[in-house]
Amino acid sequence: MKLSPQDWRKLQTPLIVLGVVVIVIALLIGFAEHYRVSQQQALQTQQNLLNAARQRYQSSGMEKDTITEYLPQYQALINKGFVGEERRIEWVDELRAQHKLHKLFGIKYSISQQQDYQPTFAPSLGGFVMHRSVMKLDLDMLHEGDILQLTESLGVKNATPFMLRDCEITRLNGGGQLSKQLIANLHAVCEMDWLTLREPAPVGQAVVP
Repeated sequence: MKLSPQDWRKLQTPLIVLGVVVIVIALLIGFAEHYRVSQQQALQTQQNLLNAARQRYQSSGMEKDTITEYLPQYQALINKGFVGEERRIEWVDELRAQHKLHKLFGIKYSISQQQDYQPTFAPSLGGFVMHRSVMKLDLDMLHEGDILQLTESLGVKNATPFMLRDCEITRLNGGGQLSKQLIANLHAVCEMDWLTLREPAPVGQAVVP
């Protein structure tokens, strides 16, 4: 069947309307698919956020339990001066008190500038930063027990945590026997590491050296 030009003119308007309808339907289908995908992605995002929030909540509960369990020990380390700033004045006062208590000869001391310290015996500190100051003690002694008595007393008192690194003892008199008189027979020069821990800095906060 052949359509005459007159028939085509009659069908022109319906064909245009049909084409527009087809285009509109195609656009609607495309929009619906796009909306479905975007909603699915939004739902997945919300699900991920919910899972992350649930994990944070569970983690915070575990952290709270951990903090509650170890808070007394942590507070004890703060009280001893191991966590936080150095307490140099307290340490000097305690050194003088022990010197007087044990009736030792005069003691010279020095404390070097604090520096970062990464010991091999503590490779991981959980975000804490360890610092070290080298302390030097220079004193005359009646016998070797004087330096042992002094360091043990400071350790028991917990004026500050330290590790004895080196101690060089020399004899002052030329004889082989130590004199029992109240005179210095030996001289000791000892170095100790004064160790402290700094708490991790909050996120976004700079660490002041």
